[in-house]
Amino acid sequence: MSRLAAGVCLITAHEPSLTTGGPRGEDAGMTATAFLSVSLDPPLVLVSLREGSRMDDLLAEQPLWAVSVLADHQLQIAGRFSMKGRISDRLLFADLPYVRGEVSGAPLLGGALATLECRTENRVTAGDHTLVIGRVLTAALPAPDAPPLTYFRGRYRHLSG
Repeated sequence: MSRLAAGVCLITAHEPSLTTGGPRGEDAGMTATAFLSVSLDPPLVLVSLREGSRMDDLLAEQPLWAVSVLADHQLQIAGRFSMKGRISDRLLFADLPYVRGEVSGAPLLGGALATLECRTENRVTAGDHTLVIGRVLTAALPAPDAPPLTYFRGRYRHLSG
């Protein structure tokens, strides 16, 4: 499967505060290469999450999430959110240009090829992963003409034309 080139996305969600009036909830993010369009009518997408990962656990509770399709100049962002044993997500988002999605409340990266806000429609266990199918609620094209970031043979790659 390492011979299958894939686009690279940042999946994000906002974990709400546990208490009313308490501290603001936290943003979470993860790099994904297993992301695809499922249907145009209705508009559905799918992301594959490692079972028991922080994002899998969060999306089991939080039905609203977002996707930023990364441009090739966002290689460092992809690496930052895919590190094992990484620092807290709050620090990972600290210096990134993003807007908060109006529907999901999740971060949407500036400079991304496309951004989507989604609501989970279905979760399917598949081996050691959870397939999360989401209905697209909003879509935008912050930087539609930028070259895409791709992943091939275990490395991030720049697509040459």
